[in-house]
Amino acid sequence: MSAVPEEVANPLLKLDIGCGKNKKPGFHGVDAISFDGVDTVMDVRSGKWPWDDASVEEVHCSHFVEHLTAQERVHFVNELYRVLIPGGKCQIIVPHWNSNRAYGDPTHQWPPVSEMWFYYLDKGWRAGNAPHTDSEFNPTGFNCDFAATWGYSLHGHLTTRNIEYQQHAIQFWKEACQDTIATIVKK
Repeated sequence: MSAVPEEVANPLLKLDIGCGKNKKPGFHGVDAISFDGVDTVMDVRSGKWPWDDASVEEVHCSHFVEHLTAQERVHFVNELYRVLIPGGKCQIIVPHWNSNRAYGDPTHQWPPVSEMWFYYLDKGWRAGNAPHTDSEFNPTGFNCDFAATWGYSLHGHLTTRNIEYQQHAIQFWKEACQDTIATIVKK
C-alpha cells in the first residue's frame, strides 16, 4: 500500500473570511456571527488567528474589510500575511469609495477602502513612501508584504459601452464603479 502524499493528507486551507450566509464553495467559512454554513465563529479583528503560519493557500473576503476600522485593517492584513503560504492569494471585494454603497451602510468604517490602501500592503512601497506606517517604526504598523492588483465592477449602464467611455466614467463619474475587486499575493 502506497503512502498518501502529505499535501493530499493535509490539504492547505482556503478561507472565506466574513462569509456571512454566502460561503464560497470549497472554502472554510469564517465569521463573527454563527450563520448557517460558518465553520469557524471568531472575530478576526484582533488577536492571533487560530491557523498556523503558512497554512492557508487562498482567502476570499467579499464585503467584509470595509467593516473594519483603519487599525483593524492593519491587523487583518498582518495576520493574513502570517497564515498565507508564499505566493498565496487573497481576493478582496469592497464597495468602491465613490459609490454610495461605501458609505450608505452604517456599519462601514471610515475611511472607505480606496485603491491607495493597497499600495500600503507592499513593504518596498512603504519603505520609500510611508515608512512611518511600517511595523519597523510603528508597533501597530504593517508587517506584511503583498503585491496587489485591482479592478472594478461597473454600473450596469456602463458595461456595454466601449473601453474609452468606461475609462472616462471611472475617472470622472460618481457611481461608475460599484465595487473594487483586488487580488493581493504574498511575496
